[in-house]
Amino acid sequence: MSSHIHWVVLSDGARPTEDIYFHESAAATLHQQGVLAERFPVSRSFGAAWLHGRAFKHRFAGVNLLLCRSLPLSWLRWLERNRNAFGYIVYLIDDDIAAAAVDATLPSAYRKRMARIASLQPRLLALADEVVACSDQLASYFTPRHAKVSVLTPPLLAPLPSQEHLSVTASSETPWQIGFHGTRAHLQDLLHIAPALEALQKQRDDTELEIMLGQHIPKRLAALPRVKAPAPLPWQAFQQYQRQRRIHIGLAPLLATPFNQGKSFIKFLDIAAMGGVGIYSNRYPYTEVVRHGENGLLAGDSPDEWHTAMQQLLNHPEATVKMAKQAAMDAQRIGDPAHTITFWQAR
Repeated sequence: MSSHIHWVVLSDGARPTEDIYFHESAAATLHQQGVLAERFPVSRSFGAAWLHGRAFKHRFAGVNLLLCRSLPLSWLRWLERNRNAFGYIVYLIDDDIAAAAVDATLPSAYRKRMARIASLQPRLLALADEVVACSDQLASYFTPRHAKVSVLTPPLLAPLPSQEHLSVTASSETPWQIGFHGTRAHLQDLLHIAPALEALQKQRDDTELEIMLGQHIPKRLAALPRVKAPAPLPWQAFQQYQRQRRIHIGLAPLLATPFNQGKSFIKFLDIAAMGGVGIYSNRYPYTEVVRHGENGLLAGDSPDEWHTAMQQLLNHPEATVKMAKQAAMDAQRIGDPAHTITFWQAR
């Protein structure tokens, strides 16, 4: 069997990263070309590597391995001892883990988890033949730490919807749907623009605001009129939700922190996938893909700028529809999975 398998993802549970950058974007096409890919979930239980490592080595000897973000310590030690049994190893990373570990604005449990990964990262780098990062900025962090660092920007996985919902809103009483679908890691980014959201919801009655933070939504925002706070969804459930939910305006604030500097432009793709036009912080990575006034809006860190940007989109619906259509075309171009497939074919 091993002679037919080219890649095995040694999975520590980073399913979104694995799916976005490999499994759902490239693996099926690679399989059609005779290159198989498997995901092998590794257990964190005590002695799991010792119990299962021999069978794994027997089954997958000689194949290439893809490591995403982290490995349990026992499996890391096992792989260090058995490195020569495998072929090319890629370490795929989509966050500045070291920066996250010391970022006081992030939830403490998240920082603790990132600190554990950061402590093991030098050993993961030592195992890898190549480091693959999701942005140029993140790649620049690893360049002094590894001899071969490449960039693989995120692909668009979801089908793009029509903009019919935008045209309907522009000519009827249907409320504008404004969405923030970031994780708790972006809570401080959201809080920074909270005054703009408060002003908007109090001044207008034609906007509905969805903040997918569930019980973690800031109280000041939960108290506003026409605010929904659905609970965060597991990865696969969110993918399904994203394919069904339609928004008009997506919000992607990003403060100037070391952790945020390593982010990709994936929110541009996410907002396009839900049929919306985005307002983005006027900094990297969004300045790489957003052309202000053409396929989205860029706003500075002042809440007043975010309020002005939202009002611009709401008060000029025809221009908003035009921007949303351009954003969809650009998302399709820069997020073309063919780029991802070509990247892995080259390896």
